Amino acid sequence: MSVTTTTVVQSLSLETEPLSQSHKPQDTFATGGYPFPGIPHFDDLYKKRQWQLEHMAAAFRVFARKGYTEGTAGHISVRDPVEPNTFWINPFGEHFGMLKASDMVRINEEGQVVGGNRVAVNTAGFRIHGAIHKARPDINAACHTHSPHGKAWATFGRPLDIISQDTCTFRGIQAVYSDFGGIVLEDDESERIAKALGEHNRVAILQNHGILTAGATVDEAAYLFTLMERSCEIQLLVEGTGLPKNYVGDKEAEYTAKVNQDPETLYIEFQPDFNYEVWKSNGELSKTYEL
Repeated sequence: MSVTTTTVVQSLSLETEPLSQSHKPQDTFATGGYPFPGIPHFDDLYKKRQWQLEHMAAAFRVFARKGYTEGTAGHISVRDPVEPNTFWINPFGEHFGMLKASDMVRINEEGQVVGGNRVAVNTAGFRIHGAIHKARPDINAACHTHSPHGKAWATFGRPLDIISQDTCTFRGIQAVYSDFGGIVLEDDESERIAKALGEHNRVAILQNHGILTAGATVDEAAYLFTLMERSCEIQLLVEGTGLPKNYVGDKEAEYTAKVNQDPETLYIEFQPDFNYEVWKSNGELSKTYEL
């Protein structure tokens, strides 16, 4: 099967002043009082593992609340900080809205369950996420579901247009995989998807399939997914009017992208949803056992 991929990369000179290396996103978006906490640092990798699993469980519950569930389809994966050649993924057939940290399954590159909840996982999920984690050591988390608007926009095999402040976030980091090869049950298709994602992209439109996002934290990947799904909805609404579109200017788009794409910024953007799910679950999503 021939592989046709489109990677959207825009490289333009920026005339505005660059952000200071010491400048933190928390300082940009919040003023006064104690600083908003960013990505925590862990000396104990087992504590980092538990932290990741709690945020992973919350991400699934956010996806359930936003209507991204569809049968057994959809998965989130997180690279294990203790054994980085393994990763965590959701159990097969469990509803996103019920998942807890203790429900997650740790598997190796061969798809063998090596830790956590020792149950079956989605074959397509293992193959897609396994290929991405193997190809991109910088990616610690990835999200893919059959969300309605992402699936609808993916039929066009086109990147999102930079028509809003939100879509500036995807400037230069979105790819299009335009060779749908059916349900991902073989390595060839998953490897092509990983190749389409490229060396630096963090979001991908999988033609006739849906959308996929990735990041340094599960919070980043999950927020990018919710933003992309909403942006696909907005683009479909805009396309439906038939009116000419006004695009964000190149200079403004690049400046906004520099701020919006920062991993700390994307992590912080997910925290309202994370905190809501923790509150809503009365702490249940954090339940775990010996990992």
